Amino acid sequence: MMIRKPDWLKIKLETGGEYFKVKQIVEQNNLHTICSSGKCPNICKCWNMGTATFMILGDICTRSCKFCATKTGKPLPPDSDEPQKVAESVFKMQLKHCVITSVDRDDLHDKGAEIWAKTIYAVRRKNRRTLIEVLTPDFDNIDACLDAVFESKPDIFGHNVETVARLSPQVRSRAKYETSLDVLRKSASKGFVTKSGIMAGMGETEEEVRAVLRDLRTSGCRMVTIGQYLQPSKNNLPVAEYITPGQFERYRKYALEIGFESVESAPLVRSSFMAERSFIHSKIRKRTVL
Repeated sequence: MMIRKPDWLKIKLETGGEYFKVKQIVEQNNLHTICSSGKCPNICKCWNMGTATFMILGDICTRSCKFCATKTGKPLPPDSDEPQKVAESVFKMQLKHCVITSVDRDDLHDKGAEIWAKTIYAVRRKNRRTLIEVLTPDFDNIDACLDAVFESKPDIFGHNVETVARLSPQVRSRAKYETSLDVLRKSASKGFVTKSGIMAGMGETEEEVRAVLRDLRTSGCRMVTIGQYLQPSKNNLPVAEYITPGQFERYRKYALEIGFESVESAPLVRSSFMAERSFIHSKIRKRTVL
């Protein structure tokens, strides 16, 4: 049975000059964004602000997580020109804060780590003052793959656990809860500002959310996002519950109490939503030395 969407999740879609500018830059460079591939509800707001989250390594994922709208199947070979295309797009958008993510590429021997590293290096060379935030897959927790990304020195390393431990096997097709925590631990141990995110409304309890927040903090995460799960299509998991804004605020306060330095927690929050504001408003400072 479908649960009626509450008023606080109803948004007005507005497009303007900046929206079309971003759209044009993305299309001209044959790039993908998680904004459109993931059917993000904030696409108009973010693109009107001149921001977008670039999705590298194509738009076809080798995994089939039950929450995700991204296409699943056999991906095309990586585009060797993609790193430079992303760097040029960041330059044209004049971004102060760039967010990069990708599909899972379990078909590649390095899980896509080489393109990841080349993209970060290319963005850095072309945009010396731009903060680079990455939201990576787990790379099957292979040290060589993770190290390739670490060595390219993003300013923020993000990897999402997505949901609470109990629900992880139902929600994620291959990734494992403990594996994700280990990836985050490795990032934090290298000294990176480490970030993760979860979705609420998938059938979790309040105590389970608090438990995952404790796990993330213990793993070294300093930033976290908490948002409402929205069913992107009839083939995805249905929404179990719409979490109230008041409950999201309680999660935010709890996360701050246990030591997170930056917390975005609200119904429409997504991993990279208001990323620049989150970074600036936190106590975190730029780490990368060029």
